[in-house]
Amino acid sequence: MHDFFKSISLSHKTAPLAVRELIALNEDESKGFLIKLRDFFGATESLVISTCNRTEVYYTSARNLNQEIARLLLAEKGITSTDDYLSYFHFFDTQATAVRHLFEVCTGLHSQVVGDMQIPNQVKQAYQWSADLDMAGPFLHRLMHTIFYTNKRVAQETSFRDGAASVSYAAVELIEELVGGASGCPHLAEQGSTGPTVLVIGLGEIGADICENLAARKMNRITICNRTRSKADVLAEKHGFRVADFANLTEEIAKADVIISSVLVEKPLVTAELLSGLNSLTFKYFFDLSVPRSIDVNVEQVPGVLLYNIDHIRNRADEALSRRMASIPQVEAIIDQSIGEFNDWSREMVVSPTINKFKNALEQIRKDEIARHLKNMTAEESEKVEKITRNIMQKIMKAPVLQLKAACKRGEADTLIDVLTDLFDLEKQPTDSPQSLH
Repeated sequence: MHDFFKSISLSHKTAPLAVRELIALNEDESKGFLIKLRDFFGATESLVISTCNRTEVYYTSARNLNQEIARLLLAEKGITSTDDYLSYFHFFDTQATAVRHLFEVCTGLHSQVVGDMQIPNQVKQAYQWSADLDMAGPFLHRLMHTIFYTNKRVAQETSFRDGAASVSYAAVELIEELVGGASGCPHLAEQGSTGPTVLVIGLGEIGADICENLAARKMNRITICNRTRSKADVLAEKHGFRVADFANLTEEIAKADVIISSVLVEKPLVTAELLSGLNSLTFKYFFDLSVPRSIDVNVEQVPGVLLYNIDHIRNRADEALSRRMASIPQVEAIIDQSIGEFNDWSREMVVSPTINKFKNALEQIRKDEIARHLKNMTAEESEKVEKITRNIMQKIMKAPVLQLKAACKRGEADTLIDVLTDLFDLEKQPTDSPQSLH
């Protein structure tokens, strides 16, 4: 197999959040970087994946451009001291390692939350950008569709995607189960609402993750409240959420159907006394994800209040994570099988030009011989000869092509390519598109 597919990766495994934030690319930046890969390095096939946990570049080139591409990426983000940041990257210098890494990333084996269901969609979006910019050719198309099929098998044949394996995701999943729509909550049904009104208090790591998961689930009646207003404003602008002042917390709790608190406090922020003074308190769900707790356990004594604490949520997440971890060997076996099939195709793609030249050589011989006799044939005879000679050509080609493909799997195709090339003087023949092997 020719080593022309390579990759660079900066992820939560190699770099802290502060560095990942510096280097992350938005959609316009990702598309712009794809174009620079083509213009600066002549890369004809490239893929740029950038999420909160990783920024990765995959490309095809006969040269190892990993360090140059990493430096270009850093420069694009305004980082001039590139040597100080190169150690945060992992370089995949061979096609085998780059392909396997992409498979493992796309299936969620390398996600912070193992089996993360968001990464396949993020990768599909990145692939769409490459396709739109004509930066995806036969190799990348085949690779990505093999990966998508592998993901489908993982979802159908294993428990790797079952349940919510992070605290924030598990909390949002539970909210959907409890009050996902009007039919899920009598209080909401009476109001004729199409979804719960959610108040998120505190935008630390868990609170910010909660917001991301709420947005991913298309929940749009979200209010966020944080002591530092500027952080709330940034998240609100990103997702179209409403921002409330921390000073108005009591009024906001009164309006909400679901209250999620992950704020750091020394003593409970929400108490039974606070809730007892609220009007129209008929049915509310409280989720306390803080340590120490920010919602007093006594709030459950208030009629219509249900409280879920961090332990309830973490137990759900831990159970799901255990099932996912147990499925990893099965996932890896599916990946191994898919990579094997893709490698077979990739090797065959190497001999595709020779097969097409061989076909063209035989076709030229066939046409030349038929042309010598056409003037003495009727139209009906000419049609029969055309059909017969085409069939003969296909049968002549069959054995050499099968032998070439078998030699590919053994890694011994070069000798047969040389023999065919010498026998039929194939260097003079034009080459059709290698996509004929698909």
